[in-house]
Amino acid sequence: MKPSSFSLTEIHRRIDEVKRFLSRTLDIANAHTVDFYTQDVWSRFMALRPEEVLLAVSRSEQQGEPQHVGTEPSRTTFGFCRDSNRLVDIRELLQAAKAHSLPGLGVCMSRDELLQDLKENRPHSGIPPAGTGADLEPDEFMNLKKSHEVQSMSEVVASLAHHCGVQQVIDVGSGKGYLSSFLSLQYNLRVYGIDSSSTNTHGAQERNRKLKKFSRAYQKHTKAAETQVEATHSPQEESAEIKPGLNGDDDVLYGVGAGNESREEVLIGSSDVNPAAERRSELNPETEELFLSALSLDVIQAPRVPPSQLSAEERERRKRENLERKAQRRTDSTGAVFSPLTSYVTAETELRELINELEDAVVVGLHTCGDLAPSTLRMFVAKPELSAVCSVGCCYHLLSEEFDPVRRECSHGLCGFPLSQYLRDQSWFCGRNARMSACLALERVSLGQGIQMESLFYRAVLHVILRDHYSSYKSEKRVGNVYSKTKTFVDYVHQALRRLELDESKLSDSDIQNYHDTYSVRMDEMHAFNMLKVTLAPCIEGLILLDRLCYLKEQEDVSLSALVQLFDPLLSPRCYAVVGLKSYGKRITS
Repeated sequence: MKPSSFSLTEIHRRIDEVKRFLSRTLDIANAHTVDFYTQDVWSRFMALRPEEVLLAVSRSEQQGEPQHVGTEPSRTTFGFCRDSNRLVDIRELLQAAKAHSLPGLGVCMSRDELLQDLKENRPHSGIPPAGTGADLEPDEFMNLKKSHEVQSMSEVVASLAHHCGVQQVIDVGSGKGYLSSFLSLQYNLRVYGIDSSSTNTHGAQERNRKLKKFSRAYQKHTKAAETQVEATHSPQEESAEIKPGLNGDDDVLYGVGAGNESREEVLIGSSDVNPAAERRSELNPETEELFLSALSLDVIQAPRVPPSQLSAEERERRKRENLERKAQRRTDSTGAVFSPLTSYVTAETELRELINELEDAVVVGLHTCGDLAPSTLRMFVAKPELSAVCSVGCCYHLLSEEFDPVRRECSHGLCGFPLSQYLRDQSWFCGRNARMSACLALERVSLGQGIQMESLFYRAVLHVILRDHYSSYKSEKRVGNVYSKTKTFVDYVHQALRRLELDESKLSDSDIQNYHDTYSVRMDEMHAFNMLKVTLAPCIEGLILLDRLCYLKEQEDVSLSALVQLFDPLLSPRCYAVVGLKSYGKRITS
């Protein structure tokens, strides 16, 4: 059975399976690293040596099958002793974790399967597929990760738009506008990018203007390369100097920390990017140099031939191309365009008041942060003008939970989790630390791109010092990123105490170093425990995404809903999209 054809009952069954597993293991994910030594976390949960756990995890990653360590499974539940509630069988736990991840549950479609389904089941709308504009190479103006995400997702979004017979896309949490710009330029779709940050909106507008300029240069060069078999450089021709980007090999159009961390609050204002205004606006020399440095030499330095050396046929061909280009520009000014908007959006937002030209559209979100991902799904369900949705969420630790007894985060309105009525009826909650664990990247950690263990160790030992010598060790003040600014543990503690506004004179340097030496022999415990958290991460993420899928399955007018793996998890750990299509007949009549 295809995952997209799973019934609501089948999704309920898989949710129940994951819930049963997490009911036994969620306490590990919710244990805070800061409290690791002050609350003796290892002894509370583990009846194994850390070396056993690390060896079993390592073998599981290398061989794909955990080796047996511990007691017989008949005395345990998911590796935990039924009497002591401590972990005694690491093999059983690792196997159960794999079985309760999304791949183990068999609920996900591949990207290729989704594209094939959309192609085979396309209704006859009479609307041709979205055309292709410039054949852009995204890795020329994005880093590798963002290029992979944008190319993979944009093809799916364009296919959804074609399947539904629509030409408009609403990109919620559009951030810097990479996906929006690419959809507009590559697939000739009209894209409205909505972001809560005016800084992101203005940046996206400027970036899109540059990309349009780049795409015209790229198209011009491509046409010349196709028709001109042999060309020589003019003696007067100057060579363009290509300079590296601001960050070495990183391209200059992608800044550090460009992950989409969209929120939902800001003022309303809009600004369209139109070709007329674009032609009037010129780059200042510094900006132009930075932008050109991101382009290939071939694009900037196209061969030139003096007009006097052209044949009559070539002159006529170029004249005809110029006329076609002008006509295309007139079409572009009213057709495909990316319009960045700054707005607060919820399921109650009247999109037609925000977007005057709104028609039926596909709503998308690429790594929408926290509650914005479930809000996008609520918006899709509530708005008849939205024909399809493709939502990739991130930042699970920023989700608000309706039933968390520790943090009542939903006083402002609807919460991000749970979204489905099925889990809401059971008052299910995960907890913030567990949701933080869900953000860990198992595939990357498995390849050694792992956790900064020393910084976590420093913070946990600092907590012991605060407990032993300072009554305010649970201060509301935060230590922050002190580790990156220090070279030794002693220096780290001194800076942390200053940050917390505590008296440094209570402890000598030798006292501080003694704490480090005392607990350094137990560092393997912390390492092993955090590897277990990483192992549980896909299961917690799986429950959050199954909840979103269940929500779409609960809607009567949603004809197709599925979890789809869009990205390579090594390049983009938050690789799953929630995809939904409304019933064709109901959408047309709405």
